[in-house]
Amino acid sequence: MGSQKNTPRTDEQEQGPIEKYKTVTEMSWNFDYESSIPKINDLYTRAKNNQWDADDLDWDIAIDPSNPIMGRDQTQYSDMPFFKRLSDSQQETFTAHSTAQMLSQFLHGEQGATLTAATITHSVPDIKAKFYAASQTMDEARHVEVYDRYVNKIAIHYPMSPWLKKLIDVTLQTENYKKIMIGMNMIVEGLALGAFNNMYRRTDEPLLKSITFNVMRDESRHVSFGHIYLTPLVARMHEDDVEDLAQFAFDGVNILVQGQSEIDEGFLEVLEVSGIEPKDFSAGMKEAAEAGLGRGLPPGQVHSLKDLMVPALVRAGLVTPRTKELFESVGVPVNEDLSILRAMEDSKSDQNILNESNASY
Repeated sequence: MGSQKNTPRTDEQEQGPIEKYKTVTEMSWNFDYESSIPKINDLYTRAKNNQWDADDLDWDIAIDPSNPIMGRDQTQYSDMPFFKRLSDSQQETFTAHSTAQMLSQFLHGEQGATLTAATITHSVPDIKAKFYAASQTMDEARHVEVYDRYVNKIAIHYPMSPWLKKLIDVTLQTENYKKIMIGMNMIVEGLALGAFNNMYRRTDEPLLKSITFNVMRDESRHVSFGHIYLTPLVARMHEDDVEDLAQFAFDGVNILVQGQSEIDEGFLEVLEVSGIEPKDFSAGMKEAAEAGLGRGLPPGQVHSLKDLMVPALVRAGLVTPRTKELFESVGVPVNEDLSILRAMEDSKSDQNILNESNASY
């Protein structure tokens, strides 16, 4: 046998899988250090005042297998006939792994949010908006940290869902910061804020509950940033430019809608380890939909697309008559009710999140 040459590993190889691509977003300097948007400075002040340290959380809390991070009766599947037909063992395994798969998406999505927030920092022209986007970058890095530590603690890892990766890649690869803010602060952050709210209400595991509470406070500011900055800007834009942004908003939501209608490889792993055939799962979801199960949510839980994302786009003037028809053509009614969105946003103080988390919408 020939001798095998040992090739030194690079730093990148030590880190694990890395994916690279070039972006074309503009870089923006601004030597006028005053902002034309007072509310941005208020948002930045709240961001500074409400920073938190992941090390302050109680990471010594043990995850008790007899008291799992999500009870079987607390998931979106618990009332569905197919789930009730599973054995106790299958129900427990499926609940544990589907929850872990969701937490992995939180982790991967927060890395994407770190990249987009950093991109907005160097491209948005308003100086105080740069300050705020920089604070958001720190928020997102902290979120990656806490979810990485938690996923490692439960020791169940899943890959990033392809549709989520595509949505964030499309956002990062666009040519202007306004589209990046639409893709991240309105669509992805709206998705995340709703998911975190629902997770907070479903779990009794104390460490995850404290993580989720802190992350929700940050995310509510991030959603507000998109509204405060983009809404007055869009109102002054030419109709053709608004249509361009509106099309981008629809395309982003459609990536989410189409992606969530399919079973990706990660969720196939959940089904496999749970002993559930994919065709049986699909049939069970169809059965539940035909019975009207899953349409309504328990009090206090929100539908990210209906209650947060679409109203945020409507409020910003990013759903036009033309794109409204597009949304409806893919089964997304255009909800103009802002009540849940406003309740979730950090409009007065981060303490609102705690108050809202103990109330029903």
